[in-house]
Amino acid sequence: MAITKIPAAGFTGNNFRNIIINGDMSIAQRGTSTSGIAGSFGYFTVDRWRVGVNNLGTWTMSQDTDVPTGQGFATSMKFDCTTADASPAAGDAFILNQYVEGQNLQYLKKGTANAQSLTCSFWVKSNKTGTYILELRDDNNRTISKSYTIDASNTWEKKTITYDGDTTGTIDNDNTTGLEVNFWLGAGSTYTSGTLQTSWDSVTNANRAVGQVNLADNTANEWYITGVQLEAGTTASDFEFLPVDVNENRCLRYYQVLAEGDNKIFGNGFYYNSTTVFSSQKTLKTMRAIPSIDQVSGTNYYEFLRNGSPDGFNSLNLSGTYTSTKYLEFSVTSNVSGTGGQAGWFRTANASSYVAVDAEL
Repeated sequence: MAITKIPAAGFTGNNFRNIIINGDMSIAQRGTSTSGIAGSFGYFTVDRWRVGVNNLGTWTMSQDTDVPTGQGFATSMKFDCTTADASPAAGDAFILNQYVEGQNLQYLKKGTANAQSLTCSFWVKSNKTGTYILELRDDNNRTISKSYTIDASNTWEKKTITYDGDTTGTIDNDNTTGLEVNFWLGAGSTYTSGTLQTSWDSVTNANRAVGQVNLADNTANEWYITGVQLEAGTTASDFEFLPVDVNENRCLRYYQVLAEGDNKIFGNGFYYNSTTVFSSQKTLKTMRAIPSIDQVSGTNYYEFLRNGSPDGFNSLNLSGTYTSTKYLEFSVTSNVSGTGGQAGWFRTANASSYVAVDAEL
């Protein structure tokens, strides 16, 4: 008798229907909380989620365990306002976004007569009720914005928003940004003074975030989100829960922590000559692009341990000659002194030490 295997709800093997990576906010390689986010653009805690704060309040971003009851989520992302800005200047903005590679979006057939619609679903909670904007922006500088409403204070609510397919502007088939998914949390008049652009068109800044509430207007304000799913079609399916190793591996394409904390080994190496140490190793997973190094520097924060004796140094270099998406070459050319050919290993030497490689969009 033939047996038909039915996949578990929310997981479709390698056929990921969710365009968003880490939509359940479960992976946070950089740490679980960062405070003092103000005039900042970058990645701070939860993997794959980028924050842009252009002079609109000061924020603590954290991975949190407050989640909608009975939905299967264990973590959410939280923003807590620590310095308010009740009167945004024209160009002020506060956006949470995720950038998606163009080569992952070709099946949407964007720029053709068969362009797919997109539906975004997510769970959100805030004490600041009112209108919020979720914007999609492609690599042709075309954009579409839709509004959603947080109706009840401090209550988890599920939102679903559908966007028409765009028959103009083919997304490049490469590893650069093909689509931005922008959750607006505050905006000045530069972005709110026009008419909300609810159909695809060339970017007009004044039309991008019309009606957006100002989450930064009070230090009591908080905003949570989890379960973000963006998929082809006009219907939202149940959230696609992935095994933790699968989810983590998808994040490692963009960022990899090699070592953090004290006394952690992160590579073998050797003295090339008396004052230069090299280390060559594979990346944990193939990265999106040739990475840059992300590290904290400090006096003797790292060591090269050889012949039973540690040589302390402050920071590492990442070679541009041999480093690729699959291999890393580190070098140290200061604070070390040994004998050419001596082998050893790199390790951290301070509780605050960390070494990572970054290939984020």
